[in-house]
Amino acid sequence: DEPSPFVPHKMAVVCVDPSSTVTGGSILGDKTRMIELSKHERAYVRPSANGGTFGGLSAYTDDVVSLCQAADYELVIVESVGLGQSEVEIAESVDMLVLIVPPGGGDELQGVKKGIVEVADLLLVNKADGKFQKAARSTAIDYRGAIHYKQQRSDA
Repeated sequence: DEPSPFVPHKMAVVCVDPSSTVTGGSILGDKTRMIELSKHERAYVRPSANGGTFGGLSAYTDDVVSLCQAADYELVIVESVGLGQSEVEIAESVDMLVLIVPPGGGDELQGVKKGIVEVADLLLVNKADGKFQKAARSTAIDYRGAIHYKQQRSDA
């Protein structure tokens, strides 16, 4: 008997986009890119601007996640603004932090640096096919060689 995969009855995606430092505006394009998901009756896609807040979140991301949980969304995914190495605030707001790096996204030295790599629970290399396959493999090998130095995050 194999366990069945987790398929949520209701799922929310909270997308945080960067705000312009000049106008304060934001394109909020994630909902447009997730057109099929945003139309699904059991899904909720909530784009928001970060308003200049650091750490990959907006000022109210935690509140939006709490409201989604209160509305019985079993899975809430927070898609953050691209993060810098030292922007680790998102780790305090999620149960699992998945860091997605592009092919060529650093070498072994990049992987041992402190910060976002250190707090990530899962590291994925995307675009690992086609013309990027070789670079993606190399990136994965570099990070794999480095993450054995990573200490586990404590849930105090």
